[in-house]
Amino acid sequence: MPTCDVCGNDYDKAFTVTTVRGSGTFDSFECAIHKLAPKCEHCGCHIIGHGAEHDGKFYCCAHCAKKSGITGIDDRI
Repeated sequence: MPTCDVCGNDYDKAFTVTTVRGSGTFDSFECAIHKLAPKCEHCGCHIIGHGAEHDGKFYCCAHCAKKSGITGIDDRI
């Protein structure tokens, strides 16, 4: 049975995810997010939505980007 790379659970329905950020075998999306999702440069949360990127750095929202000194990123126009 496949084993989750994050929690070690042996699970018959485990799946593999491959991205440019890495790959792994997981028993849940929660574990896949924990290992593969980028973290916000300002608050450190895992970014599971679109987020925002500036100069190779990721932010979960425009607020965090602005708090980090980034201009031109808005949640709403």
